Amino acid sequence: IVLTGGDDRLWKTWGFPDGNILLTGEGHTDWLSGCCFRPSGTQLVTSSGDTTVRIWDLSRHGCTLTLRGHSRAVRGCSWHSCGDFVVSASADGTSKIWDVNSERCRFTLRGHEDSVNSIEFLPFSNTVVTSSADKTLSLWDVR
Repeated sequence: IVLTGGDDRLWKTWGFPDGNILLTGEGHTDWLSGCCFRPSGTQLVTSSGDTTVRIWDLSRHGCTLTLRGHSRAVRGCSWHSCGDFVVSASADGTSKIWDVNSERCRFTLRGHEDSVNSIEFLPFSNTVVTSSADKTLSLWDVR
């Protein structure tokens, strides 16, 4: 299964090798910039130009949580390996650590001087790497 998101404001899961669409999700009001499966495979997270991050439940085929807090487009998102936290990177120059269980932002990471364009948890760690239009990479200890 492959997960994609695009300018059409939709995410799609594709089955391979046939390439058929298995599921489609809609709800964002602007382009999708990122999408990522939860490690358990039961949910996914998406980020969008509409400034939101959304959590989707695959068994219910719908959005279960919309996370708001960025002031500009969200450029990327990623799950922590435990599945309880999501990170997001934004054109507003910040990144956020979201607690999915409490449905709130735990931390806002500030330090880049321009848009934060990508974000990832390093596997099985509490370290996040971000890349920015300011031509820097940053490593963050989010404990």
